[in-house]
Amino acid sequence: MNKVVNGRIVDLEDGGAPLLGEPLPVELANTRYAVRGVPHEGLAEPEHLAAWLRDVAPRLTAPPPEAALLAVHAEDLAAALDLRECVRALLTAAMTDTTPATETIDRLNAHTRAAPRWRELHWPAAATTHSTAAPIAAVLAELATATIDLLTGPDRGDLRPCQGPGCILHFVKNNPRREWCSAACGNRARVARHYQRTKNPAEA
Repeated sequence: MNKVVNGRIVDLEDGGAPLLGEPLPVELANTRYAVRGVPHEGLAEPEHLAAWLRDVAPRLTAPPPEAALLAVHAEDLAAALDLRECVRALLTAAMTDTTPATETIDRLNAHTRAAPRWRELHWPAAATTHSTAAPIAAVLAELATATIDLLTGPDRGDLRPCQGPGCILHFVKNNPRREWCSAACGNRARVARHYQRTKNPAEA
């Protein structure tokens, strides 16, 4: 279980998965990652999901309250993992120019329908987003909607799989020379290339 101090989750400082500043659907997909080629599950327990949602909360239009994060349960995790598998399949389809399974699209759309939202104006000019759904379901619906926006928007053509050795993460290519999800993967790739050149000088 999480260690809670003054009502806050404090022991999972990194949320259990890398955050690279990518669009939120890509961040969710990247909660399944690899370290030196070994697969890792960033959302293994409800506590990991709670910490990840805490970490991305500043980027959400309706972030869940602390009480909802402390109450994340197995059903919330199962829903998040189902959404993540849909997102990963849809990102792969977009990157490979293939058609995803109809069932995958239907599952994603079910997540978007699970939490109707509306915005309210407050004065001076400010707006807040509300939902009739439970807080975690509302967040998952927002992530599902963001996935639709990503796959139908201008960034779709810039989705890429990381070329780092053993990496399984995705990113949006915001630089023509970018090949990796992070500087760390780029460094590993350069080290691997240097090793190959020194090992086989004839191929250099």
